[in-house]
Amino acid sequence: MLDAVLKALEQVPSRPFRAVLIKSAGLALMVLIVIAIALDRLLSAGIGRAEHWLDSLALAHGPIAILASLLSVAAGIGLLAGAVLLLPAVTALVASLFVDEIADRVEKRYYPFDPPGRPLPLASAFLEGIKVALLSLAIYVCALPFLLVAGLGVVMFFLATAYLQGRVFFELVAMRFHPVAVARELRREHGATVFAAGVLIAAFLSIPLVGLAAPLFGTALMVHVYKNLVAG
Repeated sequence: MLDAVLKALEQVPSRPFRAVLIKSAGLALMVLIVIAIALDRLLSAGIGRAEHWLDSLALAHGPIAILASLLSVAAGIGLLAGAVLLLPAVTALVASLFVDEIADRVEKRYYPFDPPGRPLPLASAFLEGIKVALLSLAIYVCALPFLLVAGLGVVMFFLATAYLQGRVFFELVAMRFHPVAVARELRREHGATVFAAGVLIAAFLSIPLVGLAAPLFGTALMVHVYKNLVAG
């Protein structure tokens, strides 16, 4: 595992990966910004309606205005926190679009004599990315209440992220060599190894800004993990 991590970390900042990094990080940021704008407008509209309703009750305007301002600040902080929570789901979605480009570069550099993986149909890869992204959101919503419990929520969120990131990256890489059902069976058969790799991807993802390169690191890491597993 350590050798796979070092190889992935070495290749992420390399020149061949930079173009992919710019595209994947740019797309991830764009998705997060669009979601943030949509949520901001929704929250602003809700706060505005609540303020108008309270005004209609002929209550003191000063305290209402202060309350609305506090809610707006809280909403802004909530949006920042939401972006952190959404990043793993967005990463899964972005990875599905760039898995072939990244995996192909890793295979050519480190496994030039092995049969190359088959490019995934874009629709199939994107569909898998959407499935995992939606599953991520569902799990994170369930874990959200536990964030109010010191430490427990953070641990649950990290473990859920590790499981989902390991799952999506391994399956996307394995699907270049096997049908979907076989890729999933391989992931279940080597669940402990895949989860351990997912923990490393989740740790990488948790680093501010650097986490935007998670699709590159995750895919490169899982190519090495897959190759080691099938070779063993």
